[in-house]
Amino acid sequence: MKIYRAILIGALIWILGVSIFMASYYLPFMEDLDQQANIVLAISIVPLVWLGMFLYYKKGDKTHGYEVGEIMLLTSIALDALITVPLIVIPAGGSHYSFFTSFDFWFIAFEFIIVAVLYWRIMVRPKLDYQG
Repeated sequence: MKIYRAILIGALIWILGVSIFMASYYLPFMEDLDQQANIVLAISIVPLVWLGMFLYYKKGDKTHGYEVGEIMLLTSIALDALITVPLIVIPAGGSHYSFFTSFDFWFIAFEFIIVAVLYWRIMVRPKLDYQG
């Protein structure tokens, strides 16, 4: 496993995810902008993780998608704890506790891992099975 590669791609996914999350506040289509931002992030995390997995496996690594997805997710969580919560959540009246215990956070984290595993099963595993 290329851990540094997974960490860098996880950081890229986090940067794009936070950017999309914040941009969604400027295009209101719901009354509850926080819920809207979480929905937009939940939808956008699918192609973001898929792209991240594509970038990771571009060099032919064989590591299971769960392990790669876990490293990428843990990178995103660390960046959330160090940057997102102190700079965005706390000034808005939230806390680390409220952020990391919210249903939306865990739904998106679960979705992140599911997409990583699905990418591996659909795009990587068949090639490994074919090679023997």
